[in-house]
Amino acid sequence: MILILTHPDDEHANYVATQLEERGASFVRFNPAEFQRAAALSFAYTPQGGSYATLHLGEEHIDLRQLRAVWNRRPEPPVAHETLGDERVREFVQQECRTFMQDLWQALDCLWLPAPPATVRQTQYKASQLQVAGQLGFDVPPTLITNNAPDLLDFYSEHQGKIVSKLAGFSFFDTVGDTFTRYTEMVTPRDLAYARSLRYCPMIFQAYVPKRLELRVTVVGQRVFAAAIHSQSSNHTRYDWRRYDDYQTPYLPYDLPHDVQQRCVALVERLGLCYGALDLVLTPDGRYVFLEINPSGQYLWIEVATGLPITAALCELLIQGAPVTRAAA
Repeated sequence: MILILTHPDDEHANYVATQLEERGASFVRFNPAEFQRAAALSFAYTPQGGSYATLHLGEEHIDLRQLRAVWNRRPEPPVAHETLGDERVREFVQQECRTFMQDLWQALDCLWLPAPPATVRQTQYKASQLQVAGQLGFDVPPTLITNNAPDLLDFYSEHQGKIVSKLAGFSFFDTVGDTFTRYTEMVTPRDLAYARSLRYCPMIFQAYVPKRLELRVTVVGQRVFAAAIHSQSSNHTRYDWRRYDDYQTPYLPYDLPHDVQQRCVALVERLGLCYGALDLVLTPDGRYVFLEINPSGQYLWIEVATGLPITAALCELLIQGAPVTRAAA
């Protein structure tokens, strides 16, 4: 049995579920946001050291100790039952539900794709990613993470003004019903006039890396799927390919050198993952520069654009359910 943790409108999960059905694999989907409304969880230890864990979904009762794999895809956090009207009570209950659920998930001894939730959270920290990537031999850009304006000014001068800025956390965030996106941007002299405001929110600054190509490298277990993003073909995507200009920006399969492939797999394993979406830059002088890794990065768009069989590899890994190293760097 495979457990897929995600929200009901997840296109990636829908696509994988279809292929799992075609392979005759048993799976169940569960969104933790439905925990109190439509599900129940039990976890127990016996005096003899045994344990059991059960997910109750209506009339279905799933023995979680018998799971082959869990795909920790895009689950939503638990939501307190609608009968709990007091906001303080709701917040307390939701926190208790999150703690209970994370504790239970961490105790399950099966394959987690990309990794157990605690490991996924740890691997999202950009500074740690850069440190591990450098230790593995990746070329990484000079980087400053700060909320101190004088340090930014020194960094700007050191690199002759050719630096970019990006958020230290997530580039996409929701508030008051709206979604905001902050792309990677060049730092301009006008930006420096507002450098003091940096004290309110730290940011990442990196020396600009000249690009021949950008590479999206998706690692699934030991398999590596590399796609070239010709972002320099469009001014719109020159500094951040996530601005998407599909008509001017070709996406093509890319033959990544074997040593770089091995380094990508090693990074994913060192971080305690079995899946990761890496962003690399191929410079005009032939260097492969590491930018970041997303442990839950989207992949379906690049599969559709290039034909790379990423979904098939994901299904095979979930069905195989091989154990993975859980210790994060």
